[in-house]
Amino acid sequence: MKLVCLDGYCENPGDLSWAPVADQVDEFIVYDRTEKTFEATVERIGDADIVLTNKTPLTKEIFDACPNIKLVCCISTGYAVVDIAYAKSKGIPVCNVPIYGVASVSQFTIALLLEACHHIGYHNDTVHAGKWENCIDFCYADYPQIELEGLTMGIIGLGNIGRHTAAIAGALGMNVIAYDEWQNDKGRELATYVDLDTLLAESDVITIHMPLLPSNTNLFRKETFDKMKDGVIFINPSRGKMVNEADLKAALESGKVKYACLDVVSTEPIKADNVLKGVKNCIITPHMAWLGDGSRRRILNTTADNVKAFLAGEPQNVVNK
Repeated sequence: MKLVCLDGYCENPGDLSWAPVADQVDEFIVYDRTEKTFEATVERIGDADIVLTNKTPLTKEIFDACPNIKLVCCISTGYAVVDIAYAKSKGIPVCNVPIYGVASVSQFTIALLLEACHHIGYHNDTVHAGKWENCIDFCYADYPQIELEGLTMGIIGLGNIGRHTAAIAGALGMNVIAYDEWQNDKGRELATYVDLDTLLAESDVITIHMPLLPSNTNLFRKETFDKMKDGVIFINPSRGKMVNEADLKAALESGKVKYACLDVVSTEPIKADNVLKGVKNCIITPHMAWLGDGSRRRILNTTADNVKAFLAGEPQNVVNK
C-alpha cells in the first residue's frame, strides 16, 4: 500500500513523528503543501492507494484521474474539500478526525479573552521599550484592566469545546450561560441554557463554538450585534464566515463591541484588504487555536488508527457511509 500526504506541514512542521502513520503502509510520502491545481494534485497522488489531505481539494475530476485511490483521510474534522458523495459512489471511504482540539481551542479562547482584559503582549513591549524605567509611578496600565469574576460568559455552541471553555470560565468565577439547539445534562452541569436573544442581551463576553452551517453563515451581523450589551467582548475561534466583518467593524468603532478576538476570518489566509485589519480593538490571530502539540498528536494518532482500521477491513470515522 502506498500513502501520500498532500499537505502535512501545518499538522506536523517537524516536531512530531509520522511513524504511527508510515508504519501502516509499504510506502509513505509526505509533502508540506501542494499547489491547489488539478495538475499538481494528480501528479502528487499518482498511483497512491491512500491519500491524506487537510486543505487540498479532492474533486470528482481528481478521483477520476487517480483510479487507484482506495481511502481518503482528512487530517482534520472538516472534510468540505473532498467530494464525499462522489467518493462514496466509487466505493472510497472518507475518514476524518472527529475530536482532537478540545483542550487546545478552549485554552486559546481563554487566552484571547485574557489578552483583551489585560493587553499583556502590549505592556510587555512597553517595558522592553523603556517605559517602566522612566515612569514616575511604581506601575502603570495603558488599557483599563478587566476583572472577569462575576461577569457573564455566553457560549454559543455547547459541544465538547464549548463545555471545556465553560469549565474554565466557571473556574475564573464567571457566570456561564449557553445557547445550543441540542441541550444535554453534561451542558447543564456547566452552564444555564437560554435562548439566543437572552444570551446576546445578558452576556458580557460572547464566544462561538459551532461548526459552520448554512443556518449560521453570516449569523453575526448588524441585527445580532445590536442585541448585545454595550461594551461586549466578542470571541470567534470557530469559522470566519459566521461573521459579517463590515458590521463587526462598525460595532467595534461605535463601542457596541469593546473588543473582538478572532482566530478566524472570512477568507484565509487573510486578505490585505480585510476590513478588520488595523482596527485597534480587534485582536486577530492566524487560525492557530488548534495547533497545540497535544492536539496535533491526537490528529496524527487518530489518522494512523483510521488507516489501520481500513486495512483491517473495518473503516472507522467514515463521513460518507
